[in-house]
Amino acid sequence: MNTVRLSPEDNVVTAITPLEVGQEGATQLIPRGHKMATVDIAKGQPVHKYAQVIGYAAEDIAKGAHVHTQNLEFRNVDTEYEFSTNLRPVVPATQRDTFKGYRRSNGRVGTRNYIAVLTSVNCSATAARMIAGHFTPDKLADYPNVDGVAAFVHGTGCAMGGDGTGFELLQRTLWGYARNPNVGGVLMAGLGCEMMQIDWLIEAYGLTPGPLFQAMNIQDVGGLSTTVELGIKKIEAMLPLVNDVQREECPASELMVALQCGGSDAWSGITANPAVGHACDLLVAQGGTGVLAETPEIYGAEHLLTARATDRAVGDKLIGLIEWWQDYTSRNRGNMDNNPSPGNKAGGLTTILEKSLGAAAKGGTTPLTGVFKYAEPVTTRGFTFMDSPGYDPASVTGQIASGCNLVCFTTGRGSAFGSKPAPTMKVATNTQMFQRLTSDMDVNAGTILSHGASVEEVGREIYEMWLRMASGEASKSEAQGLGDYEFVPWQVGAVM
Repeated sequence: MNTVRLSPEDNVVTAITPLEVGQEGATQLIPRGHKMATVDIAKGQPVHKYAQVIGYAAEDIAKGAHVHTQNLEFRNVDTEYEFSTNLRPVVPATQRDTFKGYRRSNGRVGTRNYIAVLTSVNCSATAARMIAGHFTPDKLADYPNVDGVAAFVHGTGCAMGGDGTGFELLQRTLWGYARNPNVGGVLMAGLGCEMMQIDWLIEAYGLTPGPLFQAMNIQDVGGLSTTVELGIKKIEAMLPLVNDVQREECPASELMVALQCGGSDAWSGITANPAVGHACDLLVAQGGTGVLAETPEIYGAEHLLTARATDRAVGDKLIGLIEWWQDYTSRNRGNMDNNPSPGNKAGGLTTILEKSLGAAAKGGTTPLTGVFKYAEPVTTRGFTFMDSPGYDPASVTGQIASGCNLVCFTTGRGSAFGSKPAPTMKVATNTQMFQRLTSDMDVNAGTILSHGASVEEVGREIYEMWLRMASGEASKSEAQGLGDYEFVPWQVGAVM
């Protein structure tokens, strides 16, 4: 067979290889990864994939025809939500898995040990990069337990309101990075006159200045060059302290994994995302935490998650996020179907509904235990959700700020994404792309189609790599040095 049908209720199949006219009943050329109608579909009738509605026929669609953007239209979701009707009890694993991590004084566990140079405003970005850039591998050679000195710079921090959503998002993000368990020491650098005052941040979140938490600003110190010199000295003093930690055996329950996808294609929801979902189930069985995000990319699939919510309050929080996004896109003269990119569509995805149904599969099958704001600390274990845009760097930035110490990223079109201080592993949805971008991909979930591997087998492979990465094994993006430019706090609100 050259097609795959995902549910008996579906009225389309997906082409594993390009279908010529007459092949598998095709009446038109069906590109690889694209959909073909298996029955006549009248104009206005729903099109089903994953046993769910992914859109409506914009015209009469004949059996064997290519179903894509030319004849499938999006309609806003109008769903009757159910709550806690699909709760599958988590069966604790009989074998307790471990990894070697860095246990912090507050009890949390890091998978890496970085010194972070955080900026309160774009005006101090150059200073931060100069400070971090000083600490080359040669200069860190005497500190084998320090993974690096990384600058986390951004393009905002001033010309913004001193309260409201945008200000709160940036505060939570900066605080979250300062408190991430993969960070052993922090230097905060500002200009001095910005809206995002470092002193306000310290007061708001109860941060305590000390040997491993230092702050300064350019105006008080006396200029850029003096700030860079002082910053280097402050980090030099931190290095022996941050280095004075050893990896120790820690339970897998201490892992919090950010679940991400980018450059999705038709195979994302068939191979890689379900495999990551199985890995998430394995982690949850150990008492660990998976954090799904990208709210616009669960739109149309949120009813599947509310049915898994542990109670009505958790489900209502998720619906509240969906309603906020509908209002947000409307105010900005967009709509929720703007999300599938040209690359997504070339890969066979047509509507946001189709994309979301595949994306939600990363969350596995266990109960949804908590829903959190962007960059808000994730305080429940198990499968959780964090609000964020679908833009990968902004979404991962929020997940790391929420406490994630690993990132798992699926892609079908290909991606060169990486992150710090939590490293990213990438999972390919198809073998062709894996072979083309082998230097960037860690796991090939395409074997589910090309070699007959099961979702469970690939999910186990992903989970076991999480344990190895948590113990210090470098992912391919990490080995190539990615992560210094992917810190992108979500910016909401007026720039004044």
